[in-house]
Amino acid sequence: MAPTDETGQATRHTSSTGTPPPTEPRAGASGGPGARMPRWLPRAMVLALALIAVFQLGSWAFHQLTGLLINILIAFFLALAIEPAVSWMAGRGMRRGLATFLVFLAVLIAAAGFVMLLGSMLAGQIVKMVEEFPDYLDSVINWVNGHFHTELRRVDIQEGLLRSDWLRNYVQNSATGVLDVSAQVLGGLFQLLTILLFSFYFAADGPRLRRALCSVLPPARQAEVLRAWEIAVDKTGGYLYSRGLMALVSGVAHYILLEVLGVPYAPALAVWVGLVSQFIPTIGTYLAGALPMLIAFTVNPWYAVWVLGFVVVYQQFENYVLQPKLTSRTVDIHPAVAFGSVVAGTALLGAVGALIAIPAVATLQAFLGAYVRRYDVTDDPRVHGHRNRRSGPGGPARLRGLWARRAEPGGTGDGGSS
Repeated sequence: MAPTDETGQATRHTSSTGTPPPTEPRAGASGGPGARMPRWLPRAMVLALALIAVFQLGSWAFHQLTGLLINILIAFFLALAIEPAVSWMAGRGMRRGLATFLVFLAVLIAAAGFVMLLGSMLAGQIVKMVEEFPDYLDSVINWVNGHFHTELRRVDIQEGLLRSDWLRNYVQNSATGVLDVSAQVLGGLFQLLTILLFSFYFAADGPRLRRALCSVLPPARQAEVLRAWEIAVDKTGGYLYSRGLMALVSGVAHYILLEVLGVPYAPALAVWVGLVSQFIPTIGTYLAGALPMLIAFTVNPWYAVWVLGFVVVYQQFENYVLQPKLTSRTVDIHPAVAFGSVVAGTALLGAVGALIAIPAVATLQAFLGAYVRRYDVTDDPRVHGHRNRRSGPGGPARLRGLWARRAEPGGTGDGGSS
């Protein structure tokens, strides 16, 4: 049988050269066992593993240092708040470290006085409740015996409580929880000491810190950083000082009312109302007024009504008269924005976020006002909330006109010729 053309060509090529012809690899075929790995692949794998390791290490370190970072953030805002007072005292010849120490001493004395006032009020109320508890218990027992025809006695109830398993378990759990409470107290004191230490350094070494930050930036960036720092100091300090002044006015006003009504612990209640009403926006006044209303109710139920009416009236006076005058040159934030910022700060950082939310938003608002370009608003009725009605007849008049044209001889629905 005669070979084909391809077989004959391959046979002639083999006989002429003595070696088989090389076969070309087919397209898409993979390399054999001896194919080499690309040189960039090992380095890419090592780089990817290194990036994953760095990310995991950074995530672990961030979670471990979250508490410290929050403390530094609180200390930074506290340093910004006392910066105007420290700069004012340093500008009159006092050493900056001594000025910072005096400001911190005044703040600590005020905080200790507030805690002592509230502590004395709470201790007095607890002692009064303990002393009057037998009388309350006797009145409850008499009411139960009179309505349900029972023969309960206070001695039997006291012995039953003392011998109950619930009380025994509660005492045991309280005894075992003393160490946990002590550890929490010590941790809170250490956290407070850390915040005070960092804030003292930030305030006392403020100029040195600014110089160190600007030394790594070009001159144009240095001016922007210093301007941003100045805006943050003005807004944070202005917010706290204006709130402190309004807290003083609110406390004095409520103290006069409580003293006139004869409500006990009027100074402590006035300080409570002043601070809580000013540093918790929008609803702080009503939250702060709940405690004086409760204490006044124990004296006379009508006194609680008087306190409630005064809280509502004073809130309106503060919103429309006092606050615009005091915050016009410091911090002017819409109440809805303030409340939303507090809610967002609480969701992110808890109580700490609620405290620093408004100064942070005020600083951001100042940045936007300084760097964002604004334009004149066009004179359009829609800007003022009015609808822009089209000129010409309204809907019913237009329908009547179309119907009249349709009724004319030879008229059409569109008023045109057919």
